[in-house]
Amino acid sequence: MENKKRALGKGLEQLFDLENLNVNNVSDFEKQIYEETSGEEVVELKIDELRPNPYQPRAYFDEKALEELADSIRENGVFQPIIVKKSIKGYDVIAGERRLRASKMAGKETIPAIIRQLSDEKMAEIALLENLQRENLNVLEEAKAYKSLIEKLDITQDELSKRVSKSRSHITNIIGLLRLPEEVQNMIVSGDLTMGHARVLSKLESDEEIIAMARNIVENKMPVRDVEKVSDNLPRKKAQKRIKSNEYKYVEELLSDKLDTKVKINDRKMVISFSNTADLNRILEILDIKE
Repeated sequence: MENKKRALGKGLEQLFDLENLNVNNVSDFEKQIYEETSGEEVVELKIDELRPNPYQPRAYFDEKALEELADSIRENGVFQPIIVKKSIKGYDVIAGERRLRASKMAGKETIPAIIRQLSDEKMAEIALLENLQRENLNVLEEAKAYKSLIEKLDITQDELSKRVSKSRSHITNIIGLLRLPEEVQNMIVSGDLTMGHARVLSKLESDEEIIAMARNIVENKMPVRDVEKVSDNLPRKKAQKRIKSNEYKYVEELLSDKLDTKVKINDRKMVISFSNTADLNRILEILDIKE
């Protein structure tokens, strides 16, 4: 048994090599745990002693899908144990939250589980990767999950992009949604606005402009190309008196795309806009400026 535990520990160490972690490893993680766990190590835990993964990014679970799983559990029980870690009070779920929720719905008092110890950082990674791999998060849940991982793991957007097998621009664009007004965020989640719309809206100066434009897009079903044309005119109208001939316009556009924020160059001065401290830190990170 001791040799078995050592082998399992080695497997986990290899599995969670932070430089090589990717979305496919969540299934590998569970598979390896199940293969290297003896029947004696599977225990029945009281459901009221369990709590969801505190780093779970998903705020909404499909009730219909949970009901179907609950019906199956009522009839057949839980075939695949959940994986948990011991916490100060009870246990935290590492993997298998849907099975836990469905078991509660089925009226179960206990659930089969395998107890393993992982760091909070690994739990955060598993929670995000499991959802990205198996059930698509909505874009706001995904954005909050990325932001949480960056903060909790103290990593850059570039490092995160490698771990979750997403492009750097995808990470930047998704996190940028969190700077939009809540009303506009809800429009994105509901599908009334696309990511293309959101990217254009995020470059507008004020929340009032963003909300007004978003409402106009939804009401008139404006395609992204039309929104870009309208939004391009907004800053020009405000700055028309000051701008004679902007020879740096193309540089402004390049920097705006790279930094995902408004950039103005005038009188040999460059002004980079940011909405708050977190946004400033994001821009400094992109520019590779260490505080």
